[in-house]
Amino acid sequence: MFETEKDVLDWYERQPRALSKEFIDRIPWHEIRNYPLNPAFVPVLFYMRDVEFFTDMYYKELLRTPTGKDPVIRKFMDRWSVEELQHADLLNRFLNEAGIATRKDWQSEAQARIPKRYNAYAYLLYLAVKPLGRYFEGTHMAWGAINEITTLQGYRRLAQLSGHPVLQQLLTGIMQEESLHSNFYWSIARLKLGRVRLSRNLARFSIGKFWAPVGQGPKPKHETNYVMAALFKGPTGLEFFNKTVASRIERLPGFAGFKRLTERVAPIVQA
Repeated sequence: MFETEKDVLDWYERQPRALSKEFIDRIPWHEIRNYPLNPAFVPVLFYMRDVEFFTDMYYKELLRTPTGKDPVIRKFMDRWSVEELQHADLLNRFLNEAGIATRKDWQSEAQARIPKRYNAYAYLLYLAVKPLGRYFEGTHMAWGAINEITTLQGYRRLAQLSGHPVLQQLLTGIMQEESLHSNFYWSIARLKLGRVRLSRNLARFSIGKFWAPVGQGPKPKHETNYVMAALFKGPTGLEFFNKTVASRIERLPGFAGFKRLTERVAPIVQA
């Protein structure tokens, strides 16, 4: 357990990049087509690629808030955004190597599909949380922890279910970096929520009321539901989600007995 935010940042900055040039060069890209890729996972890969790309948008949104002005969080975000954008590029490369051609301007295409109401919602959220200042930092960090942990475990499920050895190799590197991201968010959330009761109350209320699976908003709800169902389908998938995502969030200050994540996901994966 870290004692200060600086301890968390120092730990994070000591961690080397998993997706080094050497790691990427070792991936047998030319062998991707030698193995079958279940068509059911193609929309999942497109979704993950786009959501990773949208990190740059989230980064800019957070920079406008008091949370984004925190020097520790800002320094983390500068590296985090670069890594997430590379994840998007690598997933796009995998799709192309698998024979699933994507547009050269896929980033612009993905950006253009974001509903205008999302941008309006993001601005209204900024106005709503601005008066709360530092008290809302714990909410931002807890929310980020949920999304990063869900992303990490989504990749883990995709690696397990796809049975594609080259995809598994690529996802191993991505997961290592996502694990660092989720640990940073969770650790900072623990520290900030542990100090002030108002921060804990805001976080539990906001997440309980407004959280949706990662990507929903910029991406349409039916696409989010498809991805969650594909990766966490049925009792086994829901149990995996509970064990690896929901139970970890329950260990944050103020989140004991918090069941809203499971309550949101259960109808999707059990439909």
